[in-house]
Amino acid sequence: MYMLIMQIFWYNKGMICHSFSQINSQDQSTSKSHVIKKGGTVFIRKSGFETKAVLRKATSLLLVLALLFSFLSAPVLAADAASSGITDLTGKLVIIHTNDTHGGDVAAEGVSIGTAGIAQLVKDYEAAGAEVLLVSAGDAIQGDLLVNLSKGLTAVQFMNLAGYDLLVPGNHEFDFGYDNLLTLKAEAKFPFVSANILDKETGKAVFDEYVIFDTVIGKVGFFGLTSPETMTKANPRNVASLNFLAGEEMYEKAREMVDRLEAAGAEFIVCVAHLGIDESSVPNRSTDLVENVDGIDIVIDGHSHSVLDGVEGDSTILASAGSKLSHAGVIIIDDESIEAKLISAEEYRSVDPEVNDAINKVASEIDLQLSEVFAKTEILLDGNRAPGVRTQETNLGDFAADAILWAAEQATDTKIDGAITNGGGIRASINAGDVTMKDMKTVFPFGNTIAIVKIKGSQLLEILEASCSAAPEALGAFPQVAGIEFTLDTTVPYVNGDQYPDSTYYAPAQPGSRVRDVKVGGEALDFDRTYTIATNDFLAAGGDTYYLFKNLESFNTYVALEDALINYTAEVLDGVITKERYGEPAGRINIILPVAEEEEPEATYILYTVVKGDCLWRIARKYLGDGRRYVEIYELNKDIIRDPDLIYISQILRIPVN
Repeated sequence: MYMLIMQIFWYNKGMICHSFSQINSQDQSTSKSHVIKKGGTVFIRKSGFETKAVLRKATSLLLVLALLFSFLSAPVLAADAASSGITDLTGKLVIIHTNDTHGGDVAAEGVSIGTAGIAQLVKDYEAAGAEVLLVSAGDAIQGDLLVNLSKGLTAVQFMNLAGYDLLVPGNHEFDFGYDNLLTLKAEAKFPFVSANILDKETGKAVFDEYVIFDTVIGKVGFFGLTSPETMTKANPRNVASLNFLAGEEMYEKAREMVDRLEAAGAEFIVCVAHLGIDESSVPNRSTDLVENVDGIDIVIDGHSHSVLDGVEGDSTILASAGSKLSHAGVIIIDDESIEAKLISAEEYRSVDPEVNDAINKVASEIDLQLSEVFAKTEILLDGNRAPGVRTQETNLGDFAADAILWAAEQATDTKIDGAITNGGGIRASINAGDVTMKDMKTVFPFGNTIAIVKIKGSQLLEILEASCSAAPEALGAFPQVAGIEFTLDTTVPYVNGDQYPDSTYYAPAQPGSRVRDVKVGGEALDFDRTYTIATNDFLAAGGDTYYLFKNLESFNTYVALEDALINYTAEVLDGVITKERYGEPAGRINIILPVAEEEEPEATYILYTVVKGDCLWRIARKYLGDGRRYVEIYELNKDIIRDPDLIYISQILRIPVN
């Protein structure tokens, strides 16, 4: 076998060397694409694809040699490549898409494909002859210390290594400020694309509205849309200079994009959207977009962390790849068809070694830096999304609100009436055992500070009513409280009042219809009294549904939230979060849920009418797969069968459900 391989290589070495000398003589720029702007249109010509044509013959021979070598030594990841099911894709375009990666760049078997896995997946499809585009539907730069500590710079660097071709900014791209995002854009070797983010003063788009790729199947146009919820899901101060087109204005912008792309000769039109499909996002969901805008072939979506393997509407495919690289989306296009699918972390475990090493090096440095243990917890502190901090009171929500209340009093040396923090600001649970700085910064990653707000009782009722508007469905605004108690009746529908300015949320038409029995400091809420409430700076700026806070008297203590939690644990809890104190939620929020409709019990048997020639053994073999199970039929029909060897034609028997 070895001699055969060497003979093949020796016979073809001239062709291989010639091919690679051609490659070396071509453009060696690290940038993956050439961007050419013409009249507002961004055309992108893939510089690597001409090289791939030269490579194809040499690569094919090398693949044959690699296959022969595989008989001599079995690579650890050979099974993964085979299981991906990639066949010859010459002449096809493959779009690999990710969304809501939230710093989940480290490959973890069965959990995350990792950015190194995405990079390898691109190579796998290129080796199969396809041209590949790699796109992100946003929320890439925030969500884990791996990217948070650098304010997203490491995320962009990882994406550069993987060879991304475009990013549509999500709401979390603005968490570190708009100016920071522009800095990251300058570092990226790919365009940021969004058509519905406008500068308030000029009315012009602040990012490229769309790009066109000249591909093996012709021109493919991509345009981007970013959730209008960014106005309040990011700190409102971070986006104060921007306008996010919503509803009909967003649809009209999308129609404009379709028209312009068609006029520019695009044969396929793809919308990369950070919109999501959550009910609370109506009318700004990707599904709303599909219903209201014609001419879009594919919508690649993010924001709601949905797993959609290519839901096909009347004429548009809708795809989304979950979150934290649990999946990679793959769309294969040729002149005749569009095929969409998902590849999960359970089925794909290959990684690009160089990219993997680079990411793991950064992760290891952060682990070392933040590994110090500062506390212990006797119980799991629940930071799950739903059911969890976005739907109900949890012990972690209580812990966080208690710490905010205590720290606010320490900072001001005054009595604080209560504390409110939003469940969406709690990003993970804390397992029982040692608690490290990494745990704390993972759970509370936004770098928030504690703010104090002066608010009337009537306004506080509106705040609570609005923040619970989606319940029992999940909403990031859902309040976790200290010093405050209330009952939430979710059987009463939330009725929209006026829409809050610069927001996608609505004030309650009837404050107090769902939230009632409110107490502050153990006493009934006084509508006319002014209360002093501690919160985080994001809510104090009017984030989420908390618009009312925005124009109230407030001040920032500049006490970091993580410092408040650490100091509260050390000074009040003596370094131990006990089961006695936080084993269960404290009962501050009483939720009334709709009475579940009783489901009819599933049938445990079917009815069968005996025919000529039947016996229990034959019936058992036919319906239960094994004649020896006739005893089960006999036991179920003892009231009408005295002897299992004697049944009658037309007799009705109960047969167990198999």
